[in-house]
Amino acid sequence: MRFLPQTLFGRTAAALLAAFLVFEALAFAVVWSMVIRPLAERSADDLAAKIILAAQTWVELPPQTRADYEMELLFRHNLELGEARKRLERSADTGYFAELIESALSRRSGQDIDLKHGPDPGWDWLEIRVSDKLLRVGYDRQRYALEAPLAAIGVFLLGAALTVVTALVMARQSSRRLRGLAEKAGEIGKGRDPERLPETGASEIRDLTVAFNRMADEVRALLENRTVLLSGISHDLRTPITRLKLALSMLEGADGTLVARMERDLDEMNRLITDMLAFARALKLDELADGDLNRLVGELADQASRLGPVEWTPGPPCPARIGEAAFRRVVGNLLDNARRYGGDAPVGLSLSCGGKEIRVGVLDRGPGIPAAQREAVFRPFYRLEGSRSREEGGSGLGLAIVRQLADAYGWRIELADREGGGLAAMLVIPV
Repeated sequence: MRFLPQTLFGRTAAALLAAFLVFEALAFAVVWSMVIRPLAERSADDLAAKIILAAQTWVELPPQTRADYEMELLFRHNLELGEARKRLERSADTGYFAELIESALSRRSGQDIDLKHGPDPGWDWLEIRVSDKLLRVGYDRQRYALEAPLAAIGVFLLGAALTVVTALVMARQSSRRLRGLAEKAGEIGKGRDPERLPETGASEIRDLTVAFNRMADEVRALLENRTVLLSGISHDLRTPITRLKLALSMLEGADGTLVARMERDLDEMNRLITDMLAFARALKLDELADGDLNRLVGELADQASRLGPVEWTPGPPCPARIGEAAFRRVVGNLLDNARRYGGDAPVGLSLSCGGKEIRVGVLDRGPGIPAAQREAVFRPFYRLEGSRSREEGGSGLGLAIVRQLADAYGWRIELADREGGGLAAMLVIPV
């Protein structure tokens, strides 16, 4: 669904908050109907009964004892009672408890009772007629307000909120561990050697981390064994190839054309072995060092110009922290491809040194690469039809080595159509 969070933490948080809201709504409805409302109604009814009884008692008392009775009501019950000479005009602020008191007073007295504002802002006042007397009664709003159940609800909400926050913190920690596993897995997939993850936490997370570290060690050992194996194979194959070339050179009376073709085949085998060994060693990362890319690209342009025309305009220094050997290998392979498939047209080199990324462009005027195959050409031994064949091309490992090195160092390779025809290969280095 579009509105559902994509991360594990987001989905966990959304589920917890939804469950929390539903639970709080149900809990509040139950507590309101079973506790707060009955308690509030009982409290309002008790206060109304006390006010009605106090008013009736005041009317029946002799006038000389009413003052003492009023003082007793004030000090013991926080009720102020006396005869009203004039009705109050301002109505009190309504609320749930005030409405309950008005309803209870009206029901018990048979009169329409409204709470009013009086001289003391912390008190509510009402006027009630008993016999032929109009009495004014006031009560302390804070003393009779129903706060205990609301405080209990507040504590309950606070506890539930702390529970949700604790669950979210734990989910956050778990999602961070899983995100760390995903990042380390990505580094291993790019041939890097990441640091071992700490084998701590819950038993499930700890077991997963242990298995991941073991897998990383096994992948590292597999890559090292692959390099050693290919190195041994290349060494063992080059020896008989050298003997065969020596034997061909010593043949007498053989067909020269056939001998030359066999020598080319042996050279092709030797080059293929060299490229396979380079491909196996491509994931060996060099230490990063500060360098000037303008100088490095200029040196690569000078080397490539010995084999064909290269268009390169030196610019200002472009400092960057890179693996120099890998950079030379990537740009060198792109130059070889551009020279091999670009025909007689000069190969273009460009360097753009920006604040967020550095772009090194290798431009040719060859047939280009169809957009649908620009990702497939980075697979080992993948070949395009037509001009990019084995007779005219290489071993099919050049771009695979470029992609492996770029991924290992966090670089990017972009292929696009060159304006005016040809292919534009860009090495993008984030700053």
